[in-house]
Amino acid sequence: MKLIVAIIKPFKLDDVREALTALGATGMTVTEVKGFGRQKGHTEIYRGAEYSTNMVPKVKIEVAVTADLAPRVVEAIQQSAHTGSIGDGKIFTIDMSGAVRIRTGETNETAI
Repeated sequence: MKLIVAIIKPFKLDDVREALTALGATGMTVTEVKGFGRQKGHTEIYRGAEYSTNMVPKVKIEVAVTADLAPRVVEAIQQSAHTGSIGDGKIFTIDMSGAVRIRTGETNETAI
């Protein structure tokens, strides 16, 4: 089992969700986050005054999948979140040692 964590631009969320649904990913967790990488922040205008912020709004997606589905999930996220400009994001693949569905008590692959 793998946990795929992707940090993407917020406006690409619907594209990524549609791509993952088409693959058969049964669920995902989405969190609004802020951070920076090579993009180094951006400039905003607030009440007529321009100011710089070193944190950029992003969306973090977490998807638990079986090991055989993981490469296709990563590829689908990469293709659907790609804009070609700086700040497109990152995808991380993490090994999961277990999972439990709270409602039924199912474990591991049957839980995801």
